[in-house]
Amino acid sequence: MPNSFSGPDRFYAADEDAWWGAVDKALKGAPRQKLFATTGDGLDIAPLYGRRTDRPAIALRPPQQDWSVVQRIDIPDARAANGQILEDLEGGAAGLDLVFSNAAAAYGNGIQIDDLAGMEALFANVQLDLIDLRFDAGRENIEILALLLGYLEKKQLDPASVRITAGFDPYGWIAANGVALIDMEDAFRHFRDAIVSAHDFGSPLRMMKADGRVWHEAGAPAALELALVLSSATAHLRMLEGTRLAPEAWSERISLSVIADADQIGTIAKARAIRALWSNVLDGAGLPKTPMPVHMSTSYRMLTRRDPWVNLLRNTVAAFAAGVGGADSICVLPHTLAVGLPDGFARRLARNTQSILLEESNLAKVTDPAAGSGAIEDRTDKFCEAAWGLFQEIEATGGLMEAIRQGLVHRRIDAARNESARDVARRKRPITGVSEFPDLSEKTVAVLTAKPADLAGFAPSSPDLPAPGDGERLTALRKLALQGGHLHDLGMRLDKLPRDTGLPKLVRGRLSEPFEDLRSSAEDLELRKAIVPKVFLASLGSAAQFAARASWAANAFATGGLKTVGPAVHASLDDLVRAFKDSGAVVACLVSSDEVYDDQAVAAAQALRSAGARHLLLAGRPGPHEAAYSGAGIAGYLHAGCDLLALLRDVQQKLEEIHGAEFSNLEVQQ
Repeated sequence: MPNSFSGPDRFYAADEDAWWGAVDKALKGAPRQKLFATTGDGLDIAPLYGRRTDRPAIALRPPQQDWSVVQRIDIPDARAANGQILEDLEGGAAGLDLVFSNAAAAYGNGIQIDDLAGMEALFANVQLDLIDLRFDAGRENIEILALLLGYLEKKQLDPASVRITAGFDPYGWIAANGVALIDMEDAFRHFRDAIVSAHDFGSPLRMMKADGRVWHEAGAPAALELALVLSSATAHLRMLEGTRLAPEAWSERISLSVIADADQIGTIAKARAIRALWSNVLDGAGLPKTPMPVHMSTSYRMLTRRDPWVNLLRNTVAAFAAGVGGADSICVLPHTLAVGLPDGFARRLARNTQSILLEESNLAKVTDPAAGSGAIEDRTDKFCEAAWGLFQEIEATGGLMEAIRQGLVHRRIDAARNESARDVARRKRPITGVSEFPDLSEKTVAVLTAKPADLAGFAPSSPDLPAPGDGERLTALRKLALQGGHLHDLGMRLDKLPRDTGLPKLVRGRLSEPFEDLRSSAEDLELRKAIVPKVFLASLGSAAQFAARASWAANAFATGGLKTVGPAVHASLDDLVRAFKDSGAVVACLVSSDEVYDDQAVAAAQALRSAGARHLLLAGRPGPHEAAYSGAGIAGYLHAGCDLLALLRDVQQKLEEIHGAEFSNLEVQQ
């Protein structure tokens, strides 16, 4: 029997006007603008986008090729790090991100080695020619590179078979530390020397890194991060003009790295935008548009120390978005990294996050799955336009180094970070597990004890080394490493050159830190000063009238580590006052509906103040009664959109002042 069913040509056939009509009904007279938003860069986000038919799918990665699963290695002791490396590689990792102790991304840990023997311990039983190898050693990058190339020579590994990406990111380091050489050419000579030496050695090393991590962690939103990565890579191209490498090979010595966070659409668009932006740079420079591998790492800035299990969800969204966006390699940071040095379990979860996306979801098998999505294509276009404009502004100052010296970069980032901090403080940008739905009884997660590596003691020497030139110096350093030279013998030795130490420094940190600091302060009050940080919820009226607001207020106070007593239905004002006295609290917050406040708030506030409440709040907005409420002793208002961070800090300060004064009075009486 023939199938006579005739369905629609698409799943949802209603047009845009019909959709907006349904929206208007749901908004009940509120303006449509409530559904629009902006990115951290101030770019508009609409609530609805049509399909884009002008953007065909493109091959973001080589055909039939998964992205490379890169695993972070930052355990200080080389032998312990080696054990983790072998476990990760056996468990499915295809690459390593070696983070040494001087790297900006070490966060207090990082691998520590001081000679070739340490490098041998680190790579014992590791087949380097089968994996992707990334490393970042901060100001010791040259030393680690010399040891690594020396290791390849000693083990008779073909340098051409080992894919190495180094972390030479001078502009990020300068911006973060506020120090630069007066004449940057003194550093560039070392970089050019190392690149030429690696080339002559036969290594396809991508040495110069344009990395978004430092900018992102300081608060740069997506378009600004892209612009700074682009500016850094362009500066690297200019520096490479001074080598004897052919121009068409310059981009092969550079790597691009951007950050993936929990903004799914933003991360997908960022991954797609950086390719288009870099293509424009190469086109403008008259260089061939050779494919540039894009590496993405999940954001440390988005990780939380409190309720770190939520980080698993953040990491999953970020890794998914990076994969959809076409990243060639992805590193997922362990979910406990903000707590301490991650253990093997946390690292396995980080690795398996990608394995599931690749092996079970087959995410890499789809060619450009975001192509044609109105929302993603629009965001990509806006990122490209905004980032290119910022890039041109940086170029107009004389390039990234000059933009850093003039303070342009820091002013842009500081403005964005301050705006983001305001959104976090007001919970316009909520952080689950920290500023929303905190768990005051959460259990601690396991982390490793960060023991420093047992390095051999030695006095730095001054071997007779050639000046940086056409590869002679790094070649000599590699030979010195083979002879057992120590790490401090192998550096660039720029410390005594004229330096500019008056540059601004980037302020880096995680989004959740301000609220986490409040939680730590509350725990300190209770554990070390015997001050119980609690607030009495003075509920007025029936449960139906106060329950919703009381629950919301209790959650808000918990974000600052403040425990709540109540709420409960009180038969009379006297019962409320009695319950307050029995609670032992000195801070109270009225909770009920606005209608109940109209009739009872002033009297209740006066009674609570008379009963000993030293600090009094009201859950809600004061409206036309602000003068009357203030006169009754209400000192603050807890409501959606308030500066919750400031309110909680004030409550904690009041608790410490009140209990401190009581303790002093008790000592006097005794």
